[in-house]
Amino acid sequence: MTLLLELMAPFEAHDTMPCTDEDPELFFAESPSDIELAKLICGPCPLREECLVGAMERREPHGVWGGQLFIAGEIVARKRPRGRPRKIVEPEPAIELPTREVAAA
Repeated sequence: MTLLLELMAPFEAHDTMPCTDEDPELFFAESPSDIELAKLICGPCPLREECLVGAMERREPHGVWGGQLFIAGEIVARKRPRGRPRKIVEPEPAIELPTREVAAA
């Protein structure tokens, strides 16, 4: 929370930032759905670009900053859920049955 307040200090006139109305823990959540929600909240923010640049300059290790997810200091598109990925089962091709033609009388 303190880091978020320090980041916002130069922009105190912009008290309409969407992240100020949310629980700061949301921006550091473990759940992929919470991470996506945090990224959506950043969308309309007027300081999104400045937030992202500041996070890159500070080399933030993790969290959602400027609408982007940082993991181990790198921007990552999506957070994978915990555990092994599910196996993708390929559907078997449909078997075509031979058709019988009826002779016209």
